[in-house]
Amino acid sequence: MSLYVKILLIYTLIINILLFFTMGFDKHCAVKGKWRVPESTLFILALLGGSIGGFISMKVFHHKTRKWYFYVIFILALFFQIALLILFFSQSKTFFLLPKATNDNIMTWI
Repeated sequence: MSLYVKILLIYTLIINILLFFTMGFDKHCAVKGKWRVPESTLFILALLGGSIGGFISMKVFHHKTRKWYFYVIFILALFFQIALLILFFSQSKTFFLLPKATNDNIMTWI
């Protein structure tokens, strides 16, 4: 496994854990009537790679489940993240363990 893949996996794990606990903290604050985490912060964390942690925290903490736009933002963020991963791996030789396409390879198919 390359260094870039390891860094990407560690980053993804950290950002998902961060959003998970941030939403848990926000739920705790909501129950206690204390200062809340802004929704924009939750959206930014989801867009930065934490959408899976956001979905899990919605189910675990039963938080933000009535707000349809959280589902929409988290789903769109997840699709965006998947597209970025496909782009990242398609630019490297590790994508599905296939060699990177070159003009020579493409020309032999034509």
